Amino acid sequence: MENELFLGNQKTHEPQPFITLTQSLSTPLLFHEIQDEPTTPSPPPGPSNTRFKKPGTLHRSKTAPAMVVMREFQPTKPQIPKPQSESNSIIRQAIFLLSLYLLLGVVIYSFNTDHFSGTETHPVVDALYFCIVTMCTIGYGDIAPLTPVTKVFACVFVLVGFGFIDILLSGLVNYVLDLQESMILTGIEMSKNQNREGFSAADYIIDVKKGRMRIRLKVGLALGVVILCIGIGTLVLYFLEDLDWIDSVYLAVMSVTTVGYGDRAFKTLPGRLFAAIWLLVSTLAVARAFLYLAEARIDKRHRRISNWVLHRDITVEDLLAADMNNNGFISKSEYVIYKLKEMGKIAEKDVLQICNQFSKLDPNNLGKITLPDLLGHRL
Repeated sequence: MENELFLGNQKTHEPQPFITLTQSLSTPLLFHEIQDEPTTPSPPPGPSNTRFKKPGTLHRSKTAPAMVVMREFQPTKPQIPKPQSESNSIIRQAIFLLSLYLLLGVVIYSFNTDHFSGTETHPVVDALYFCIVTMCTIGYGDIAPLTPVTKVFACVFVLVGFGFIDILLSGLVNYVLDLQESMILTGIEMSKNQNREGFSAADYIIDVKKGRMRIRLKVGLALGVVILCIGIGTLVLYFLEDLDWIDSVYLAVMSVTTVGYGDRAFKTLPGRLFAAIWLLVSTLAVARAFLYLAEARIDKRHRRISNWVLHRDITVEDLLAADMNNNGFISKSEYVIYKLKEMGKIAEKDVLQICNQFSKLDPNNLGKITLPDLLGHRL
């Protein structure tokens, strides 16, 4: 059987048994379940030879392709590896570039303190405070450059901070929030596996169809973080900056929303040290909360469009548009693709790219990918 030719397109009217192959064709494993008949001399016919074969043993038909030699088929080209998550690299880049960004700003400010206006507390703390306020685009105005050199430095510093560092920090915040969401979903799934019956709060948290937290809950959590940041800032401003409650709330809100009118600012050493951390976290939390609000509105619009697409009747124009093969009728696959395009899930260019990839795997234009085509593509 080792010298038997591979007959991929052999046709016969006899029914052939279906054998499910669980291993990959590119692996060097043998299929021990498929074996040839032992070449032993057959005994003379008699009553003792009418026993059945041992159940559970599969035997390959003599006309079937030799599956044993498939272990010799190795792909000539290495497989393209699956793209991995870049979350860890984003975190490392964010930490490194943020440290470099702040270190550069502190050094330049420390050697040019006379060229900046404002109340001085400590050179390093003032420099860190100025860098954070500049990067978050708040602009209190309590510390401002005076000379042309420091003004050019401030322009470059704010452009780099706003256009590059913030992108990395946003990626870091997204990673942390996605990790938190994954941990919540994992905990809820483990609770469900403990055979709990009845209604639970998990039904309001998880969107079973999408496998994620409900967008409304994510918006609520993000707004809760914003309120928490405003509350913490209000307390610190009230006790450290000697402001009344109205001014404390006013400055906290103007800070986290990056408005910064300039009539109020941090003036004490502990207050500026707190602001260096608080402003960085709170401004990004507010940006993420508004992003969730926009995502909620988009998600609501997509659900409305999907319901309209699924419940409306198909027309003659729809049949002609969905008939990709121009054969006068639409198949199930064509109907699914047409509905997905109406919902905005996929685009026409996505379908064309997949069709082009299918054509490469189907060189004979049979409309299907056969085992010989797959093996020929791998060789």
